Amino acid sequence: MTDDKDVLRDVWFGRIPTCFTLYQDEITEREADPYYLLLPRISYLTLVTDKVKKHFQKVMRQEDVSEIWFEYEGSPLKWHYPIGLLFDLHASNTALPWNITVHFKNFPEKDLLHCHSKDVIEAHFMACIKEADALKHKSQVINEMQKKDHKQLWLGLQNDKFEQFWAINRKLMEYTPEDSGFRYIPFRIYQATTERPFIQKLFRPVASGGQLHTLGDLLKEVCPTAITPEDGEKKIQVMIHGIEPMLETPIQWLSEHMSYPDNFLHISIIPRPTD
Repeated sequence: MTDDKDVLRDVWFGRIPTCFTLYQDEITEREADPYYLLLPRISYLTLVTDKVKKHFQKVMRQEDVSEIWFEYEGSPLKWHYPIGLLFDLHASNTALPWNITVHFKNFPEKDLLHCHSKDVIEAHFMACIKEADALKHKSQVINEMQKKDHKQLWLGLQNDKFEQFWAINRKLMEYTPEDSGFRYIPFRIYQATTERPFIQKLFRPVASGGQLHTLGDLLKEVCPTAITPEDGEKKIQVMIHGIEPMLETPIQWLSEHMSYPDNFLHISIIPRPTD
């Protein structure tokens, strides 16, 4: 992969200032103060909120505590989506800190997956990495790795260790010079205005004539509504990691540098704010 280490570092260390508040109907023995945290964009809510859980459990009786879940403005937040994706999709044009409501009752079975332990997060994360490598290298790279390499990827994410993670992950970002890119690009496109979870299709980074496909090419093919007509007003934003990449950016470069640790490009299509 081309070595733009500063980009990888900026993506890894992206943070969202967040204010957690206990839901007003939760039963407490005394008033619960809000809890403030800088959330890592690349991680998962249930992986980085142990302190939040402990903070609120201090003011609650044990019998009033069941599985913790999070909500923003009425929408339950899916823990298996990376935090940065959740923010881009639900709150990217709001003032900071991001105000998240904490619940310990009435778990929304229809909307959320249960997450009873860190093992569940690890299993989901590794399944995504394996799926991404099936698309990129027909699973050859991930299958050639040892169990300890898989564990190092997970521990790098869990413990927020950039070097530890990338020492292994860089192998998943390599390809032979004659290929000039991955076999297919692992991506998912999420739309704030639709019930459909996400769009995912096979898409090659290089056209049959050898030219590099761009982000704009990807959107034209799989989500044409995201492209603004030349004479039209820009009504939507295409966000990855909180920024709007230029549509001319090669999709191969984005895949190497702006994928989440699960090796997928998570792309949010959201309405542009009206001033």
